[in-house]
Amino acid sequence: MKIHFIGIGGIGMSALAQYMHALGHTISGSDMKASHHTEIFEHLGCAINIGHDAKAITGQDLVVYSAVVKPQNAERQEALAQRIRVLSRREFLPYVVQNKEVYAVCGAHGKSTTTAILASIMAGSALIGAQSKAFDSNMRFDATSNRLLFEADESDASFLQANAHVAIVTNAEPEHMEYYEHDTARFYDAYTQFLTQAPVRVINAEDPFLATFEGEAIRLYPSRDITHLQYTLRDDEPYTRFDFKTWGSFEVWGFGAHIALDAALAVLAAYHSGMPLEEIRTNLRTYRGIKKRFDILHKNAMVLIDDYGHHPTEIEATLSSTKAYAQLKGIEEIITIWQPHKYSRTLDNLEAFVRCFAQSTKLIILPVWSAGETHVAIDFASLFGGYNPLFADGIKREKDTIILLKDNKIISTLQSGLVIGFGAGDITYQLRGEV
Repeated sequence: MKIHFIGIGGIGMSALAQYMHALGHTISGSDMKASHHTEIFEHLGCAINIGHDAKAITGQDLVVYSAVVKPQNAERQEALAQRIRVLSRREFLPYVVQNKEVYAVCGAHGKSTTTAILASIMAGSALIGAQSKAFDSNMRFDATSNRLLFEADESDASFLQANAHVAIVTNAEPEHMEYYEHDTARFYDAYTQFLTQAPVRVINAEDPFLATFEGEAIRLYPSRDITHLQYTLRDDEPYTRFDFKTWGSFEVWGFGAHIALDAALAVLAAYHSGMPLEEIRTNLRTYRGIKKRFDILHKNAMVLIDDYGHHPTEIEATLSSTKAYAQLKGIEEIITIWQPHKYSRTLDNLEAFVRCFAQSTKLIILPVWSAGETHVAIDFASLFGGYNPLFADGIKREKDTIILLKDNKIISTLQSGLVIGFGAGDITYQLRGEV
């Protein structure tokens, strides 16, 4: 088919579009800004528009749009006028997963990491909501296998369209509650449906909700199954070693109990697929992390780390890993730069956000990345006053230095210690000196 993707530069949409291109479909697309992902499609010879324009719709067979694309979008409107079938990303997923042996990974935290680890362990195509450093992409195509390793998304309940043969759930902490109209019963019911649809289920049985799941499942009990955690550095890269069940020692890139948990879930899924344990153990060592998750950008006098964490649970866990990394490096100062993501998420988790930065020695707060939401006044100065935070409008990266800006003036510079940035907005580009 000829398929047009509106919002093709997004991390999830670009993976789907690359996969469909690999299957032989003719792909076109558009996005508001040029990016690494739009450039990938241009290099593949796909017609890509920067900006949305009705002229991009040229009689394609199908138009797919991302969740942020509104009904009044010019390309959606033109597709309807041309009587082209128009589907949301959620509605399009059955085209992608049909007739596949899908290993679907979901959860509020850790699903990208777990999917990428699983892709390092197992053969098959992979669609990940992040860029795996092992194969430098968010998509891997394996023409020799019917298996699809897939990061499923609970934010719009699209994981219910995943056609999961194996459902892997890292945790079920309430998140994206605006979609579920702040109804926790509806939220948990979606997880129950996701699990019951799959013939095989692998779950973190110590998650408060997953512990109540009564169906048959392969259950991980992290507190008893994962033991003897050890952290080590090789070439300044972090590794966690742990013993798992009675199966001996495993090693995975990254620091933290949460990394060991993600790896253990992937190991369980692979083992119960019939993979030999020694092959799993060897393949796990090929995992190299994913972009924007404890992504070490700089290692000299100042260590600079970029992390996608935008929920307090994620931030607190990653700061524990950061502290362990800093101790092994002999660094005393941990400077956190936080770009709050969405007013709704900030307000829904406000008390937890106030607590989650306790392991930082200095906190810098950037303006909220609204993601299209209407501005809400939040008194960050009072709420986070216990940290004596520094407020900046933005940051600028110049080689070994992070420059903090306020009202277009330099208010501070960072050149030493460990600096870690958190957020799902444009902070990643600021940290990388790309804006």
